[in-house]
Parts: sequence; structure tokens; C-alpha cells
Amino acid sequence: MIKKYTCQNGARIVLENIPTVRSVAIGVWIGTGSRNEDEKNNGVSHFLEHMFFKGTKTRNAREIAESFDSIGGQVNAFTSKEYTCYYAKVLDTHSDIALEVLADMFFNSIFEEEELKKEKNVVYEEIKMYDDTPDDIVHDLLSQAVFEKHPLGYPILGTEETLATFNGNTLRQYMHDHYTPENIVISIAGNIEESFIKEVEKYFGHYTAGSSNLDIYKPTFHASKLSRKKETEQAHLCLGYEGLKVGHEDMYSLITLNNILGGSMSSRLFQDVREQKGLAYSIFSYHSAFQDSGIVTIYGGTGAKQLDDLFETIQTTLNNLKRDGITEKELINSKEQLKGSLMLSLESTNSRMSRNGKNELMLGKHRSLDEIVDQIDSVSIEGVNKMAHQIFTDSFSVSLISPDGILPKSIN
Repeated sequence: MIKKYTCQNGARIVLENIPTVRSVAIGVWIGTGSRNEDEKNNGVSHFLEHMFFKGTKTRNAREIAESFDSIGGQVNAFTSKEYTCYYAKVLDTHSDIALEVLADMFFNSIFEEEELKKEKNVVYEEIKMYDDTPDDIVHDLLSQAVFEKHPLGYPILGTEETLATFNGNTLRQYMHDHYTPENIVISIAGNIEESFIKEVEKYFGHYTAGSSNLDIYKPTFHASKLSRKKETEQAHLCLGYEGLKVGHEDMYSLITLNNILGGSMSSRLFQDVREQKGLAYSIFSYHSAFQDSGIVTIYGGTGAKQLDDLFETIQTTLNNLKRDGITEKELINSKEQLKGSLMLSLESTNSRMSRNGKNELMLGKHRSLDEIVDQIDSVSIEGVNKMAHQIFTDSFSVSLISPDGILPKSIN
């Protein structure tokens, strides 16, 4: 049972007691990411996340790490396009310690100049490492193609140019504008009593902050093509189609469709591209949902000379899917896969904490397992086939990273 509490300052707390485990996961979720940036401060959300680990008024970076190592716990963080999360997982007997250290990082980070310099170098290396993995950056390139100048098209890591401009005041101002009480959710899951909510409120329930003047506006989907020349062994291709926003009523039809198309080893793309034609080792599809938009992405990596064959095979798979529709067996298998993945994911306190945090932050509501299973079960062949025609139109974006950077003739 999920307990929800809103503090007097607007900060929200969600707690799920799981008495059958001995761990507790605590996550501080902030509704800001690269989407909330502009061209000048792109990357600040991610850099701020890094700097939270570099020292507070009472702890240096080593002491923050030792605070968790000494109790056998784990601490980490991540940044996405629309939210940032700092989280810890510890034994249930150490939940108070984990909460205190996370709160110390959140409220008392000092952003020392020397630490800023060192961490900028760390993020520079992270950007270089990312640039060395074309099968990753081709997805960022697709976001640029789809969203063009909209902030959803910005890279989460930022650029070396923007990173160089950041200082302590940059981070403090960004926190003041975006780390506001009504924009945070503290999610707790594990062997923890409901009374722990009061402990969380002591730290997070009384602070105040500013408000952002940044205009959050809905992006336009662009059918654009972007390619980049890079010395690689393979050509990396992404196709992007307009998807659905978070919480859309037809979301489970789309998730089922994606699973059938490219979400597993028995999917159509895997069977057609890899098993039947041997064109790629890696071929898959996935859906990314945002507050007001979404993208369905198809990715494949192949030898540069086989790029045309790869693209044409993907198009044939999509055309067959739209022409013939899905089968009853595919529908049943996909539903069982989705339910299985859902159930297995909920065996982890980290997963439960993440699910509850994201649901509260993005949707403001929580559905029970039975409700979700009912929604999956209610997906029909007609609904999935309708979704295939709605999504896979002639209006799509393309991104490519290859040795020559030349798009296949069949795409142009």
C-alpha cells in the first residue's frame, strides 16, 4: 500500500512498506532535467547532480562515499530529459543515516571552486566516452532531428563549451529556480514504517525556493534527417516516429505494439533482420514518453554496405505489420511478457522506489498492480493494429552515424 503525504511547503512524500524485505530505498526526485535548460546552460542539471557528491558544509567527497560504504549501502544519481534523481539503498536498520546524508547533499553542498574544476574534467571525459560509443550518440542525434531547437533535443551531458561556463553561482541559481518544494518527490520503498514520513518531513518539509521563468512548451515533431561521419566499424541507424505522451490512454496498446515489433528476441524486427537475413547483431525498438510528447525509436547497427538492405527490411517489416496486423498469438505472448516484466521488476526495492517516484512526479497518481494488469489484459488486436497505422506513417526522422555519413539512397 502506497502512502502519500504533502508537506506544508508543497514537497511530496510517497512511502511503500514492504515488510518481506530487509532493505530500504530512498530517492529524491526533482522535476527538472535537460528540458528545463537553455542553450547557455545546457548540461547544468547533470553537472549539478555530479557536484552533490563533492562535498557539503560538514562532509567532503570521501566522507560522503564512506557514509554509505560503512553501512554496506549504495548511493547514486542520474539525470534524464525531464527529471533528476538522487537515491540510496541501505539495510532497513540504516534508513535514518541514508536520509540524513541525502538531505545533507541536497541542502548543504558547497560547490567549491577546486572541486568544480576537477568535476568538469570528469564530465569532459564522460562526454568523450559517450562520443566514442556511436550506438549511444545516434539516439541523441535522433532527438536533435525530431525536436530540432526544442530543449528536448539537447544532450543531457551538455557540451564542453557550456560546461566551461559553470560556476558555483550557476548551480545555486539553478537550484533556486528549479529545486523548488512543489517540484520534488521523496520516494521510499522497503521495510519501513509509515512514521518515517515524519522524519522525511523534518528535512524536506519546510524549506523555500524561487520559481523558474523558463517557458515549458510542447515540441513539434519534425521529420528530419541527420547524419554524422565517424570512423566506425558499423553504420548505426535510428528511425523516429511520433509517439504518445506520459499517461496517454492508449499507452498500453503502444507498449504491446512495440513489444511485438522490436521489444524481444521473438519480435518481428529481431526475426526479420537478424534471424532471417543476418543483417544486424543489435536490432530493437522502444518508446520514450515525455510530459507532452513521445518518440518510437527503431535502432539497427550493420555494415556500411548493408545499410540499404537494413532500412528496406525494416520498412518491409513495418508495411507487413500494417497490412496484415498482429496475430492472436503475438498479442497473448506480448501481454504475458509485459506482465512478467512488471512483476519481476517489483521484486526490487529500488524498482518500487523508482516507479512510485516517477508516477508521483510525472502523473500525480498511482495505479495498483491489479489495475495495470487489467489495462494490459484489455488491449485488443484492433487497438494494436490501429496504433500501428497511427504511429508508422511516412513522416519519420532519421539519424545515422557511419564511416561515410551518407544516408542510404532508399531513405532520400
